[in-house]
Amino acid sequence: MINSGENVRLFGEILRDDFFIDEEEIKKALNFQQQYGGKIGEILLNSGVISEEQITAVLSRQYGIPEVRQVIKDFSEIEFGPLLDIDPAWFVTNEIIPVSPGENRVHFVIKDPLNLYAVEVVTGLYARYNNSFLLADDRRYREITHLFNSQYFKKDASEFNKNEIEKLKDLAAEAPVIKFVNSMISRAAEYRSSDIHLESHDDFLKIRYRIDGVLKDIDRVVADTASAVISRIKIMADLDIGEKRLPQDGRIQIRVSGRLFDIRVSTLPTIYGENIVMRLLEKENIRYDIDTLGFIPQDKETVKRLISHNYGLILVTGPTGSGKSTTLYSILDGLNREQTKIITVEDPVEYQLEGISQVQVQDQIGLSFANILRNILRQDPDIIMIGEIRDKETAEIAIRASLTGHLVLATLHTNDAVSAVTRLIDMGIDDFLINSALLGIIAQRLLRKNCRHCSLPTEPDPAVMNELISPSMKEKYAVNGFSFRKGKGCDQCAGTGYHGRTGVFETLEFTDELKSALLKHKEYDLLKKIVLKNHFKTLREDAVLKWTGGVTTAEEVFRVT
Repeated sequence: MINSGENVRLFGEILRDDFFIDEEEIKKALNFQQQYGGKIGEILLNSGVISEEQITAVLSRQYGIPEVRQVIKDFSEIEFGPLLDIDPAWFVTNEIIPVSPGENRVHFVIKDPLNLYAVEVVTGLYARYNNSFLLADDRRYREITHLFNSQYFKKDASEFNKNEIEKLKDLAAEAPVIKFVNSMISRAAEYRSSDIHLESHDDFLKIRYRIDGVLKDIDRVVADTASAVISRIKIMADLDIGEKRLPQDGRIQIRVSGRLFDIRVSTLPTIYGENIVMRLLEKENIRYDIDTLGFIPQDKETVKRLISHNYGLILVTGPTGSGKSTTLYSILDGLNREQTKIITVEDPVEYQLEGISQVQVQDQIGLSFANILRNILRQDPDIIMIGEIRDKETAEIAIRASLTGHLVLATLHTNDAVSAVTRLIDMGIDDFLINSALLGIIAQRLLRKNCRHCSLPTEPDPAVMNELISPSMKEKYAVNGFSFRKGKGCDQCAGTGYHGRTGVFETLEFTDELKSALLKHKEYDLLKKIVLKNHFKTLREDAVLKWTGGVTTAEEVFRVT
């Protein structure tokens, strides 16, 4: 049974005590929650402080529910049921999936411990079984649900009859609809959008572009036309236009103004209709160069020193969308030589790199990060790149590979460089292994740059100046003159005042002094104090330096750090 009584520990308390998350970050999130509402975990996730897996780990401890990854190692071997004559759609709708590990035993996979209605229903209906509950993060829950849907829902069980499907096809084939969709994609490419969001509402379809990491409303389509637009996109992505009850994934290859794009299409049913997200990936003319990422000379020298090693582990940390993959690709491009064999493990493989062997994770068939890594070591690589360290098993294999003559690059979802160390410890990695393997950590964010076409000199608010530029910082970085600028908005930047993004970094080289400190102290606060004594530059300080140099605005500094 799920623990939901008086002894439940507070979410923030577990983060602070068990995961060593900075109490100041938790207080900021609580203040935000008091003002605007929302779940504390989601606020911290959106701020890049914690990852989805950490949220699940906290909820697991909070409510006494084991995590699904601790019980089910290989999703490809999952067996579902029994359903007891309940419509399979009920389980999907109520977000509780029955898994049977053996006779007379049923696990129920959930992602929300407070889904009390569904928990009470299955507890009563399955009373004669030995049942229990397993908690899944969003990604693993989607994988299990996809397998469940594949088993119990056939593609031809569409809610539409053939006549209605043909009508949708006819509407989607009309010239104005085709022209609108093509124009929508062309405009997104012109605005340098990474994603197109089509969101169904009661009487209209909202279209938004993610430009330089921030969503912007672009257009609205009346409800009568919305179904034709959605059907057109689904036809282009080779999806079932008659299936509106279940999520679908597809892809489109299209050339826009001579540029080839690979567009990943994801649909999601909502109460008002289907939402679609289209991720635009340019396939050609993409340059990866460590010199253009935004490193200050000091950090760039540190990175070049780290990647000059023949073996060891280098971690790149930050939240989703912070540019970690671009940094890794840029490093790999610089290391890619005829005499060097490089293999990557990614989920997904977003860009193809010439001369590098790239492997796609497919959890649904048991091809996980850990499974692939075990086999990669037999391929005799010199350098291994791991798209994400998600669990102890993957971390252990990565460290073992780095100690046996391989240079290993990997990403980890943590808030800053120092918390990457405590995250590995929290995963159960021994500190002596961390000391032996870890070369250094790069933590990063992406902030928007002022539009070079419309930015003008500006005078910042004195209160903001005092908050961001302390006397010690002036002395530390010899800051004398300032060049504050701000974009007013123009056609070149879609009216945002920003054009393009640059990285904000903190680089931590794992020195002998830090290794010695780790053997004595494992607490985040103490390790951070030791690091700061050695003229360590934080993410906030790097962002402030870019603000004082006219690259960005104070609003961006506060937004990303």
